Amino acid sequence: MTAVTDAEELTTVGSEVPVSLLERWPSLSHEERITEFKALLRTDAEDLFLNLHAQEQNEIYSELTPAERRSWIRLLAPDDVADLIQLFAAENRPAALALLDDFTRTEVVALLAYSEDEAGGLMSSRFIRLRPEMAADEAIHYLRAQMKAPSIEVVYYAYVLDTSQKLLGVVSFRQLMLSPPAKAVRDIMTTEVISIPEDMDQEEVSKKFAQHDLMAIPVVDAENKMKGIITFDDVVDVVKEEATEDIQKLGAVQVMDMPYLRTPFLQLIQKRAGWLIVLFIGEMFTATAIGHYESEIAKAVVLALFIPLIISSGGNSGSQASTLIIRSLALGELRIEDWWKVLKREILSGLVLGLILGLICAARIYLWPNRDQLYGEHYVLLGIAVSISVLFVVLWGATVGSMLPLALRKLDFDPATASAPLVATLVDVTGLIIYFTIARVVLNGSLF
Repeated sequence: MTAVTDAEELTTVGSEVPVSLLERWPSLSHEERITEFKALLRTDAEDLFLNLHAQEQNEIYSELTPAERRSWIRLLAPDDVADLIQLFAAENRPAALALLDDFTRTEVVALLAYSEDEAGGLMSSRFIRLRPEMAADEAIHYLRAQMKAPSIEVVYYAYVLDTSQKLLGVVSFRQLMLSPPAKAVRDIMTTEVISIPEDMDQEEVSKKFAQHDLMAIPVVDAENKMKGIITFDDVVDVVKEEATEDIQKLGAVQVMDMPYLRTPFLQLIQKRAGWLIVLFIGEMFTATAIGHYESEIAKAVVLALFIPLIISSGGNSGSQASTLIIRSLALGELRIEDWWKVLKREILSGLVLGLILGLICAARIYLWPNRDQLYGEHYVLLGIAVSISVLFVVLWGATVGSMLPLALRKLDFDPATASAPLVATLVDVTGLIIYFTIARVVLNGSLF
């Protein structure tokens, strides 16, 4: 949640060393990071430190002496200090808090009361505030004074509060500058303010920003008292974090807390082994299903040639559907109440896609040279059986892949856990049952 003020941005852009190092930072080892950081001039080191994420700041902070920690932790805004301290063990937090001045310490303690994935955990408690009775010119002079504070989060909006800190409205600098000097702020401000409750989940916060295209949104409590603001740069980090988690879950990997190259080897195995074991056990049922139809395969070995085709068709169809639905749920394009619309759409899509693949499969069998020798004299019936199976397996895959994420969301689970590998495993077993059932019906009396 590292926030950079306008002044900091100018410094960073004008300093090529930290910018270059910041780009290389993810690929550096711990030792290389510390060495590079200590070799920087103080101003360059400060620019770099302010642009790092909390985990990366903690990496540097842990290597500093107690005397050095005081000056570096005081560089950060209260919300960034809270992010950093949240990474510390409980017994180490009091020592870090003791390094702060009294005012900042009070702010940080208040922020630490929130969960890191809530709006309160994302917000900055330092923002520009005005009183409704102020005149426009008085407000402008007051803003100039507030903006001198380096930790003020944003310089685009000012928030109008009453004496009990309740949010009354918001006013932009443009509105103030264009208003008559004597006009009261209450007559300039916009009263229909988009705000966020302090306990809103960070993923919902990111959706709010996407819907309203704002630079900052105020955070309020149940009594509409303003607690802070969340800025767009904080949300960029949230979107990146949430997208990373979803992609990892879609790949059947537990969420990783660190970059790939910096994740300890044993932890990397742990994050991947769990789902692999679950999927492996699931695939065992595929072997069981094949064993159940052993007699049919013994009578018509040619059926075994198409098992990979059947499995991949259903798995691919299910993976496509689950990916589309999971992403739509994440973007708020779908609700659980839309399940019937999704089901109808995926049934139709599955039929059309299954028909296309079925026709390709039939053409493959009927137009293949030496088809009599390869598939036997009953290749026509075989082509019909395999093509119909492909149609129904693709249809089944699309149905399962689309409904499973919605079912998980209904049960308050993360839909991303309905990952492509999981859907493919589920469809593999049922797809074989569909295939051999259809083959038995179509080829009965010919091959069996």
